[in-house]
Amino acid sequence: MSEPQAGNHADLYEIDKRIDEIVSQMFDADIAVDGLFCDLDAGFDGKELRSALISHGIIPNVCTNPRNGEDSKDDWLYDDEMYKERWKIERTNACMDGFKAVLNRFDTTVSSWKGWNFLAFIVISLKKIHKSN
Repeated sequence: MSEPQAGNHADLYEIDKRIDEIVSQMFDADIAVDGLFCDLDAGFDGKELRSALISHGIIPNVCTNPRNGEDSKDDWLYDDEMYKERWKIERTNACMDGFKAVLNRFDTTVSSWKGWNFLAFIVISLKKIHKSN
């Protein structure tokens, strides 16, 4: 999870810095990123994002956004079958919306907002583990 950004920005605003931040957190947690796939919808179709992911050895699987005006689908790896599994990501995002403190951002400090997010991640993980047992 990256730091929240003040102001109204598009999803790709300073995305290279956000990717560096997330990868740094994964590195600190001893999670290898080299060879990972990152499945993203067309709203994240941008050269800066693809470059940032590739620089860390992460393979971007991003659906081409037709509004970009150029059909770059042939220039990048895109696995349609893997993209169809994206509903799992969206399901988790919907679960996060169930945590009102995270959704509405009642907290005024970054540290408390991040804490609520991490707590939500832990609860979702524990529910998943409990179901598998």
